[in-house]
Amino acid sequence: MTEQSSPPEEGAVTAAAVRDIAEIPAVAVIQAAAVHLMSAAAVKCGLAEDTDDVRGADLADLDEARKLITALAGLVTAAAPEIGSQHARSLRDGLRSLQLAFREALPYPDAPGEGPGESFTGAVS
Repeated sequence: MTEQSSPPEEGAVTAAAVRDIAEIPAVAVIQAAAVHLMSAAAVKCGLAEDTDDVRGADLADLDEARKLITALAGLVTAAAPEIGSQHARSLRDGLRSLQLAFREALPYPDAPGEGPGESFTGAVS
């Protein structure tokens, strides 16, 4: 079996991408990850905007939303001491809004403290 080498352009692109990532502050990476989790959770909670071909509520999947919100809560809780209160506050606000939206979307609400991410954040009301 012979080893294939990648074209020189591919190596240059990879090196440039690594340099680009190296220049991004950790706070920005954490915020980007949190925003992706928030966006996905919002869609899975049925909060996506209606379009001509799909209703936002039709995209709801509460089991998936629970997983995404719990992951977001873990990230926000773990990152808060590292990113500072200014950045953490907005992430916590978004997380809380999603937790409340999730609770409203459930046909039978979770017990206080049992909702997604509440093991990290405490009960949300």
